[in-house]
Amino acid sequence: MDINHLIEAFSKTRDSQQRAIFSSLFILGNRLQTSFDKVDPVVTLKQFMVLTMVKNGPEEGLTLTQVGELLGSSRQTAKKLALSLTKKELVSIQQSPQDKRKTLLTITAAGREYFAKVAALHNEALNHLFEDYTDEEIAQFFAIFMKLYGGAERLERFEMEQGEADK
Repeated sequence: MDINHLIEAFSKTRDSQQRAIFSSLFILGNRLQTSFDKVDPVVTLKQFMVLTMVKNGPEEGLTLTQVGELLGSSRQTAKKLALSLTKKELVSIQQSPQDKRKTLLTITAAGREYFAKVAALHNEALNHLFEDYTDEEIAQFFAIFMKLYGGAERLERFEMEQGEADK
């Protein structure tokens, strides 16, 4: 079975289209992660996402909880990724001077240097990924994709309500 056959099979109704979109998010996520992991031998895509968040976050740093929330994962997963980045000396982990309960991640000089080296490589990879889209299509895709976050939040609330109802 090829992708064209699947597109034809799932294009008939809203329900089947929703199922295809949902399934495709996971499939594409796995494919993109595999491809980007091969493009950059220094860090994995997940590590790169953490590094990007820390680099573009507040100057004082991001907490592990904040990184976990941004990634859509647990604090423990964020910590595991952060520890791997500290071993590579790309981020540092320290206690917040204002609140000793908070652990902050900040980018190191080596992390900034790494970004300067790989920026062109990552831009080239993204350009390959989106080269078939017009500027207008990118803007539409961005708007539609951002709406999906609202749906994810509704799903999370639904899950919490279901969990509370089961107690």
